[in-house]
Amino acid sequence: MQPALIPLRSLVTLLYMTENETPDYKPVRDRLEQDGAPDLLIRQFERAFAALHDASPATISGREIDSIDHLPTLNELQRHAAAGEQAMGQAVMIKLNGGLGTGMGLDRAKSLLKVKDDLSFLDIIARQILHIREAQQVHTPLIFMNSFSTRDDTLSALQAYPSLAADQGTIPLDFLQHRVPKLVAATGEPAHSDDQPELAWCPPGHGDLYTCLQTTGLLEQLLEAGFTYAFVSNADNLGAVLDPAILGYLAEQEIPFIMEATRRTTADRKGGHLAQAKDGHYLLRESAQCPADEKDEFQNIDRYRFFNTNNLWLNLRLLQDQLRELDGVLPLPVLVNRKTLDPRDPDSTPVVQLETAMGSALSVIPGAQAIDVPRTRFAPVKTTDDLLALRSDCFHINEASHIVANPERRLPAIDIQLDPKYYKLIDSFEERIPSPPSLVNCTSLRVEGDIRFGPKITCRDEVTLIAHGSTPVKLSAESVLEGRRELAE
Repeated sequence: MQPALIPLRSLVTLLYMTENETPDYKPVRDRLEQDGAPDLLIRQFERAFAALHDASPATISGREIDSIDHLPTLNELQRHAAAGEQAMGQAVMIKLNGGLGTGMGLDRAKSLLKVKDDLSFLDIIARQILHIREAQQVHTPLIFMNSFSTRDDTLSALQAYPSLAADQGTIPLDFLQHRVPKLVAATGEPAHSDDQPELAWCPPGHGDLYTCLQTTGLLEQLLEAGFTYAFVSNADNLGAVLDPAILGYLAEQEIPFIMEATRRTTADRKGGHLAQAKDGHYLLRESAQCPADEKDEFQNIDRYRFFNTNNLWLNLRLLQDQLRELDGVLPLPVLVNRKTLDPRDPDSTPVVQLETAMGSALSVIPGAQAIDVPRTRFAPVKTTDDLLALRSDCFHINEASHIVANPERRLPAIDIQLDPKYYKLIDSFEERIPSPPSLVNCTSLRVEGDIRFGPKITCRDEVTLIAHGSTPVKLSAESVLEGRRELAE
């Protein structure tokens, strides 16, 4: 379910038994204090809690904003690459690594999933940083923003790279994202779970990055160690690598915040987009902020051309200045996720989770900018469809441990659609496709039904495979597949 932006009066009446009743924050504050939460987090969450009572409209009409026709492109920024090379020793890479990948049936850190050549996300990210350190003769730190669910597994896996921590001195390999109480939808009070206490808590969204940098002391520690710039991205986006041209632009122009945006396609039309306020600053508009009678315009990818990749660049010194002016609390828009206390039990207590997104700082930090980057810098693995493409011969790993397109492929990005009934979860996927078919000369692959792939299969052009019945169908080894095939049991 897509999160809605608050404040919304309809949400207030949903959350609270009486519309005129003002919920008391004290029980929430008490719960956070008992959990040892720092004061800054308590104040940040109080701001989110207060937003629930604000009856001002949360929608943003297309009449109030302008579309963005052009952003500086990565090609246009190449003149800053030399400056970026010079600044590489002042840069740090931060990876958001709090997710478990439950949508794919994972129960450990998603970044431990093997994605290419028997390497996990963590393996590839670690090797990218180690290559930068050796090639540039710098000590660029790699830092993960972990959750309580991912920390132990992540740090254990990184022990395979002992020089990773050793070469970044006192800078830690990770810091923990905070946790906040889920709120009971009927009362606004903090939720409880006697049998599984952890169910009563949730992460406050990746906008928590700015709070964590302060409460952990990491922001000050990085600046004192001479690290002025940070590149932040999701751990499951292997296209997000340190780029000297963007870093040089950030450094030379003294920009506080840069968001990497890329072009929307028809597949992205229902998601959020970038726009420009009438006063000139950029903003993100999510579908929940679009008036009901403007949905068609919202989905017009020719008018609203760009979306957020969640690859962000920060000038840490300027960020610190901004946070000091705001007493540590960035006024990020608040989002609400409506869920149940136990997400696996739809009959458990209805709750809401209050969150913020780090990219929404685009509209909050003065001087924030956005740039137009190629789609290759946005390559997240959200489904087994994405995973199959990445594991296939459509992509290679180069000497810098970057995922790059196979130069033998002369086709657009492949379109893969696997039957979610049989392939959605990782165990079922790997049972049916233990080794990926060759897809370098394939434009699309659609699979319906329970089909098992033998080794060394080749797919060419458009391939549609349909299996009828409940008995699995096995594809022979070294088969060459083209066109549409209806397969018998």
